[in-house]
Amino acid sequence: MSARTRRTRLRPVDLLRLGMIGPRTRKTRSSLSALGISLGIAAVVAVTGISSSNQAHLLARLDQLGSNLITVAAGKDATQKLVPLPSTAEKMLGNISPVQQVTAVGATDAEVYRNNLVPRQHTGSISVLAARANLLDVLHGSLRSGQWLDRAGERLPVTVLGDQAAQRLGVTAPGERVWLGGQSYAVAGILAPNELAPELDTAALVGWPQATAHLGADGSAATVYLRAHPERVPDVQGVAAATANPASPSTVAVSRPSDLLLARDEAEGALTGLVLSLAGVALLVGGVGIANTMVVGVMERRGEIGLRRALGARGGQIAVQFLLEAVLMGFIGGIAGLALGSLTVYGYALVQGWPASIPYYAVSGGPVVSVLVAAVAGIYPAMRAAGASPTDALRSA
Repeated sequence: MSARTRRTRLRPVDLLRLGMIGPRTRKTRSSLSALGISLGIAAVVAVTGISSSNQAHLLARLDQLGSNLITVAAGKDATQKLVPLPSTAEKMLGNISPVQQVTAVGATDAEVYRNNLVPRQHTGSISVLAARANLLDVLHGSLRSGQWLDRAGERLPVTVLGDQAAQRLGVTAPGERVWLGGQSYAVAGILAPNELAPELDTAALVGWPQATAHLGADGSAATVYLRAHPERVPDVQGVAAATANPASPSTVAVSRPSDLLLARDEAEGALTGLVLSLAGVALLVGGVGIANTMVVGVMERRGEIGLRRALGARGGQIAVQFLLEAVLMGFIGGIAGLALGSLTVYGYALVQGWPASIPYYAVSGGPVVSVLVAAVAGIYPAMRAAGASPTDALRSA
């Protein structure tokens, strides 16, 4: 045997048992500290999961509707005056080789009311548009109820209302009648909302022949919708303005509605950053709570610390014990936060009818972040416990 005192060694299992002393004996205080961490992690998981689910829903809708839709409409000149599309625009755009489908709506002079007793100024901001027979096919639109304009209906006083237009007019089902262009029109159907053509939601659509014969439409297109080959969409966008109006391409508005939807999703992502910042604050508060709990724990357990030091425990072992206690509280809080955040995401996605999606980095990173925060918060209390003198600790116990 060496004359020197043999240094004590603790197995990892023994260290783990020591690390569980604090959480096991001070359950309420430890639970409240872990709660701060869990709320921060839950906020991170919920925000990223809901944002990811929303994006998955949006991309699914874009895949369903098709992201190769291009809209060509009348633009404004230098004096901000609206310049209509030439009468040849629709035909010329349809002659572009990568264009697979083309359709259009045209402007009319008519207004629509629930009946002929409604004052003329109460239009409800509803436009009356002439519609090509293939409009729904090109836009991948659908009807909430009723039917679309057929070959017979497009020549008769029959209309199909957009979703919001029907609500503003108080029309709930096909077969009802509205006052349109100075005469009674039958409602053939009501459109479902269309994300890529929201202007149709507030419109009353009539057949092209009926609009040109009775509602003041001149037969030209106000907006042309194109379906281009998916790989050639940028090329078609580049030549659409000059093709629609060769004399003044700068007065033609060319857009890709799917880009607008993605831009909207990016704007929502900016708001997500704000919420994630708040979640970071929650993590910070949770870390401070753990640090406070550990400091108080060191003060309350000075007798235990002094006794262990007197029995041969090294300062490093004491530090590891208290650091493990902090890490365990962080780990428990991280797992609880992950579970709470995941339940929030799946519940919200279920209510909204979205596919639930939680990014892998949120699932794997949540507990890791919570452990790191707890470890940082536990360093000072652990070092303070390790530096305690055995005699001073026993004297103050």
